[in-house]
Amino acid sequence: MSLSVVQAPLGVMDHHLPLPTGVTPLCELPASTQISDLMPNNNTEQTSGSDVLESAPDIRGEMKSSKKETPENNDVLQMVAQNLGPPALRLCTTSKDGEVKLRNDDSGNPEQPPMTIHQMFLETVENFGDYVGLAFKKGEQWKKITFKQYYNECRDAAKSFLKLGLQRFSGVGILGFNSPEWFIADIGAILAGGVAVGIYTTNSPEACQYVGSDSEANILVVENNKQLQKILQIQDQLPHLKAIVQYKDDLKEKRPNLYTLTWTASTAGHVVNLQPATANQESIISYLPLSHIAAQMIDIWLSMKFGGTTYFAQPDALKGSLVNTMREVRPTAFMGVPRVWEKMQEKLKTVSAKSSTFKRKVSFWAKDVGLKTNLNRMNGNLSAPWNFWLANKLVFKMVRNALGLNRCTRCYTGAAPITRDTLEFFLSLNIPIYELYGMSESSGPHTISVPSSFKISSCGKVMPGCQTKIFSPDVDGCGEICFWGRHLFMGYLNMEDKTREAIDEDGWLHSGDLGKHDEKGFLYITGRIKELIITAGGENIPPVPIEDAVKEHVPIISNAMLIGDKRKFLSMLLTLKCNVNNDTGEPEDGLSEEALRYCQSIGCKATTVSEIYTSRDATVFAAIQEGLNRVNEKAASNAQRIQKWCLLEKDFSIPGGELGPTMKLKRPVVLKMYSEQIDDFYKDAITPITPDNPLTVK
Repeated sequence: MSLSVVQAPLGVMDHHLPLPTGVTPLCELPASTQISDLMPNNNTEQTSGSDVLESAPDIRGEMKSSKKETPENNDVLQMVAQNLGPPALRLCTTSKDGEVKLRNDDSGNPEQPPMTIHQMFLETVENFGDYVGLAFKKGEQWKKITFKQYYNECRDAAKSFLKLGLQRFSGVGILGFNSPEWFIADIGAILAGGVAVGIYTTNSPEACQYVGSDSEANILVVENNKQLQKILQIQDQLPHLKAIVQYKDDLKEKRPNLYTLTWTASTAGHVVNLQPATANQESIISYLPLSHIAAQMIDIWLSMKFGGTTYFAQPDALKGSLVNTMREVRPTAFMGVPRVWEKMQEKLKTVSAKSSTFKRKVSFWAKDVGLKTNLNRMNGNLSAPWNFWLANKLVFKMVRNALGLNRCTRCYTGAAPITRDTLEFFLSLNIPIYELYGMSESSGPHTISVPSSFKISSCGKVMPGCQTKIFSPDVDGCGEICFWGRHLFMGYLNMEDKTREAIDEDGWLHSGDLGKHDEKGFLYITGRIKELIITAGGENIPPVPIEDAVKEHVPIISNAMLIGDKRKFLSMLLTLKCNVNNDTGEPEDGLSEEALRYCQSIGCKATTVSEIYTSRDATVFAAIQEGLNRVNEKAASNAQRIQKWCLLEKDFSIPGGELGPTMKLKRPVVLKMYSEQIDDFYKDAITPITPDNPLTVK
């Protein structure tokens, strides 16, 4: 890896941040300066972090035995564990240099020995050094680097960060889409003794300032000029910032604390000593935001631990290009948030609707066979009828090939609730989707579904070495889900009160989610305490099951949000399915193909959202009303019936602010954005029946 240094133009020097100790001012260095010129000299006295990196093996040729030749004090974090912390350790801390006691497993399962990131990476290099670790697309070609090269790039990045002034436990913020540079900066920060801090690419400058300030970031690594401009707007509000590093595109301006980053494996254009992939080598696609724990655990750490190859999707993956990457890569495992699976479901339905009558009949028959067979398998009957093998040949294999899932043995979902309709749709196509459940505070998954043990709508069983407790259960066994295990976080940084709220005196993490176990130990999520609607009459109502039921009964609905906390009755905000701009992610006015088909089926000629919205299209509104009536008929009580609803002009989106980076509904934001429409629901709270919305109360 090399840092190319640029000279600041006249007038800029007055505004620069202090340079790290020992770093030559940028304007005095030639543009051709390489990392070897900037890196600490092996004979120069350095901080303990650089001592570690200098003594760690530089794996440029054959891998040496790390067990024999790498002393234990080669690892920054191991040295921290030896030197910091009081004798009596607690289970949590809010200090970034704090130390905690591991929660040991007392269930009798064999304990995994503690291991640092550096130790794990060295073990991976020893076992899989010449195998492909990362793959990225340059033009139309896939470029690949081995785990040996990957390790050396991370080591060089760590040295670069130290030379730029990174201090122990200070932040290295990373602002960009998934890429090898993101991984290298992340791991490099850890190897150097810093704290890797992912920043969402959709963050505003103000949000970036909060993250950078809270983490006391010494270095901010940005992808391109667009992200750089956010940082330049707020860099004066970041007192700990010493350097900004841009890793893609040419710099469009010169500043004294601004660097560009290139890495050797990228410019080499080829990979040496590349081992062919083995039949059982895993391959995954990195596309979910790396600031999210699910993506980090799967894309970076699990792939490293098991020697899998991580392929990087294009930045517009969630806008439509993901399926193209899937067809090229053919991953062996795939993680999709619910919205990704829903989009695939919609696309498959659209393709099916355009096929001939004969093909549609064959498809319906095959899906019926597939659902029945897989439900039997789920319940322990592993035998398959002869017609299942025929359906597999005629339909299932074709669908898997079209989605790029023909090698995939494990399809996962998590980060948000997924509807039973979507799960059963893919199960009918012989694509079981296994639910995971966990939190950022539990380093990702706490329970997991696997091919040999899963249930529809359950998020699986607790992972080995972890424990689950249902706190204060009701008569149905439903209560707050609590976690225990070594995977729990240390605490919230500098937030003692919030940490105490989350972790009780006995060390259990309170998730804030409501759930229960069945007789076989499967965990079911029934709601979230903070999302729970408590009506004015005192009834507790989880919103997600009702929202999912509405979307199932009214296929034209894209998003549904239930309202009613501290109100006299329930109401609902609805949006229609529409096309999405592939460049911006913004919802467009044109109805989606599925919505168009639905309109045609009920006799509506509208082709845009605005036509239906402005004219209050009688046919569509009546169909929505009819669907809500069917949902209300199944309500457990009168208080759980939807009494009023309104259609919004635009669908929810990430750019619009209603959805988070993983497509999860941001309820507080929606409540604030559409407060006027919500208030209109309750202007005459005496009766929910109005001429415009004559919903019969039963």
